[in-house]
Amino acid sequence: MARRLRPAGGSRRTCDRRGDRVVRHNWPRSASGAPPLAVQVWGDAALFTRPELKVERVTYPVMTPSAAVGVLESIYWKPQFRWRVVGIEVLSEIKQFTQRRNETTDIASLADAASGRRRLDTVANRVQRNAICLRDVAYRIHAHTELGETADKPEAAYRDQFRRRVTRGSCFSQPYLGVREFTAFFGDPDDRLAWPHTEKLGLMLHSVDHSTTPPSFTWFHAELDVGVLHVPERGIPAEGA
Repeated sequence: MARRLRPAGGSRRTCDRRGDRVVRHNWPRSASGAPPLAVQVWGDAALFTRPELKVERVTYPVMTPSAAVGVLESIYWKPQFRWRVVGIEVLSEIKQFTQRRNETTDIASLADAASGRRRLDTVANRVQRNAICLRDVAYRIHAHTELGETADKPEAAYRDQFRRRVTRGSCFSQPYLGVREFTAFFGDPDDRLAWPHTEKLGLMLHSVDHSTTPPSFTWFHAELDVGVLHVPERGIPAEGA
């Protein structure tokens, strides 16, 4: 099930309150001049793994742009466009917990998995790893649909379809928050204020390119500004990539 009951809210917010000042979020507009689409996402737990830590799984303190794209594509994906995240509002205080997880080192290739040629021996290749996760998370994702060369409809058509799917709670696959066991619930954005916290988060994963072997990463200098993570259009390639 894609949706879960949450406190009722009003219409979509375009501003936030800092002390006695009201600050409007000037999100970058699309090529056609449209504001970004917004969807509210929440869940009981999340694990946005830092790829530079190989042994134990340690989460970023907030949702990454690549994880946000994964949620959006689970709700609505077409080969005619791609998602570009411009901002993520953090709606809940950051709370962490530790968990010991069973994982397998026996991984099948995509071709083997699709054909069913090889069975995974999860018992013989099972390992236990500690993970530092997030608890009781909630985010509001702001993103554009960027049309590709094969697009056969105007941008507004894809935007409207996405809004309808969010309102109905429809999705192509169940969204998740970093790992599949942490289910993501989603719905229309409400008037909930972002968590009033500012912090420099350091280097954060921007995107993953799975067309290369091994996959390549891009990064950006992340900062939570009164609960808002602003995402640049492009990340910084890893040195030597």
